[in-house]
Amino acid sequence: MKLPLLVTTLLISAVLLAMPADSTVTYVDHEKVAKGGSLVTAPDLSVSVNRRTGPGQVEVHDKETDTFYILDGEATIVTGGTMVGGKVSRPNQQLGTSINGGETRHLAKGDVMVIPAGVPHWFKEVPKEINYYVVKVIKP
Repeated sequence: MKLPLLVTTLLISAVLLAMPADSTVTYVDHEKVAKGGSLVTAPDLSVSVNRRTGPGQVEVHDKETDTFYILDGEATIVTGGTMVGGKVSRPNQQLGTSINGGETRHLAKGDVMVIPAGVPHWFKEVPKEINYYVVKVIKP
């Protein structure tokens, strides 16, 4: 159990260290972390705990790099390739129905994945559920 905490601490620390020196320190207590959802929101980053119980839509973020740390569960994710049926869902983000090509990977507890801005990604299969941290670094 100590390894996931160490990896999580390192991920969040790396993001926070990239912030300007005059930034305010953010603390999130364990009770809020356990509940999941949005933990930190700032103009240049966000941190959340997400839960999926089924597949999602293809996403492409123009300005957000996603870092996933898998807490438990498993899923099949497809990254890269070409998004099919993409439509702008909000500024700097498109959602689509599938991906042509791309690379398929199996995600499981303890895995980390970094998806650079502009790369299509899709939770194609989620057999039961998957819980994971998401750290989003947002380009200006």
